[in-house]
Amino acid sequence: MLAVMEAMERQAPDPGDLDRLLTATAAGDTEAFGELYQRTRGAVYAMTLSVVRNAHDAQDLTQDVFVRVWESSGQYHARGSPMAWILTIGRNLARMRLRQASRTGELSDEEWDAIPVDAPDVTVEDRVLLQDALAALGAEERQILLLHASSGLKHREIAALLEMPIATVLSKYHRALKKLRARMEGDERP
Repeated sequence: MLAVMEAMERQAPDPGDLDRLLTATAAGDTEAFGELYQRTRGAVYAMTLSVVRNAHDAQDLTQDVFVRVWESSGQYHARGSPMAWILTIGRNLARMRLRQASRTGELSDEEWDAIPVDAPDVTVEDRVLLQDALAALGAEERQILLLHASSGLKHREIAALLEMPIATVLSKYHRALKKLRARMEGDERP
């Protein structure tokens, strides 16, 4: 299962490439925008899913995020993390959706099945193990772990994105890893 998480981390987009793609998108380059979408959609989906906890809403929000990225790409300045900029748009749209719908709740198994894992070396068995392990984590632990693994964000960027102290993010991240390892080794105690 840790191999699955490592595969997701290896697929994290390069910030320099994302800067270049956002700049080209701002100039109206639809091919660059398509590539930006392909490289970041999994992370955007994971972020929105972790907030709204509904696969259908997360899919809709992912599309909304990229509409907003297309429209706002001229406002992006290459001073920070391009992934953090995109995910902040996702977080804000997801929070607006929650406020509008006043929805909360746990994800069903079929909703967790919608989590994309595009790594070619991820087997169906690995995916099932990952889903099972992620379901055992707390909501914030799962969100932090997915953000780090799928988007390549640094812990300080996740802290800023989630509006949490860095110490809390680090603590929850390490606790989540410890729970995953314990689960893999057959010891259910965190």
